[in-house]
Amino acid sequence: MARIMMNSSQVSYFTLTAYLDSGALKYLYFTVVAFLYIVIVTANVLSLHEPMYMFLCNLFVNALYGSAGLFPSLLVQILSDVHTVSAPLCFLQIFCLYSYGSVEFYNLAVMSYDRYLAICCPLQYNMRMTSSTVSVLIAVSWIYALLLVAVTVSLSSPLQLCGNIINKVYCDNYAIVKLACSDTTLNNIYGLISTAFTIFLPLTLIFFTYMRILKVCFSGSKQTRQKAVSTCTPHLASLLNFSFGACFEVLQSRFNMNTVPNILRILISLYWLICQPLFNPVLYGLKMSKIYDICKSLLYWKVWIM
Repeated sequence: MARIMMNSSQVSYFTLTAYLDSGALKYLYFTVVAFLYIVIVTANVLSLHEPMYMFLCNLFVNALYGSAGLFPSLLVQILSDVHTVSAPLCFLQIFCLYSYGSVEFYNLAVMSYDRYLAICCPLQYNMRMTSSTVSVLIAVSWIYALLLVAVTVSLSSPLQLCGNIINKVYCDNYAIVKLACSDTTLNNIYGLISTAFTIFLPLTLIFFTYMRILKVCFSGSKQTRQKAVSTCTPHLASLLNFSFGACFEVLQSRFNMNTVPNILRILISLYWLICQPLFNPVLYGLKMSKIYDICKSLLYWKVWIM
């Protein structure tokens, strides 16, 4: 992976032009973003200690992975006066963020199948969804996502580029492809195929499973409907939250969005990377009092040291 990225092209660095000239306010922005990162890490790490099944654990681990691919670079760029990033680090960030998004969609799709078995086939659930089956599904989702994105990066990194300007606050693969002087037909075709396999295939599976769940709910008892609502509501909320941001990001990359204000484009492009890791611990029942207690103990500890 590193060898592929180091042999990229004649461009040694990229300039991220979406950052605003904030002057002294950059320290305020840095503080806000750093606080968000701390909250995301704290909430997801604490969630790993909650009683849960393995798919939720995978969600929280993936949130930590995706946040690590975004926030350190974001914090550095906020304080920097020249918003540049080296080509290897840029492709590494693309690999992390794209694989994060792929794993998130695959995991949500597998969770919908898990909910389908729990509601529609309750007597067979323990037999079908064993620990080994869950482990295999999680492993496949990670391996498949990493391989899919590795091919994306390996196709983009050797391109001959005519520029190094990316109008975003983080590195984006399609933005780099648009800078190419060489033929990008293969990149565009593979980009469409990978988008279909990453977004539309999981969404199709989710749609199918929820149609079956609705069918069972309409013909089942009140207890069945209550079980469906309690188990599916967090999953649906998480799915809609992530799909909104991810689909907007795809549209923004593929189509001209110059009519949308720049600050709004920046915020929505960050939505799928920030809000999902923030909301999932809340959606799946993390007791926020734990975060409050930990923050309070840290504050008291600092006061005691002083």
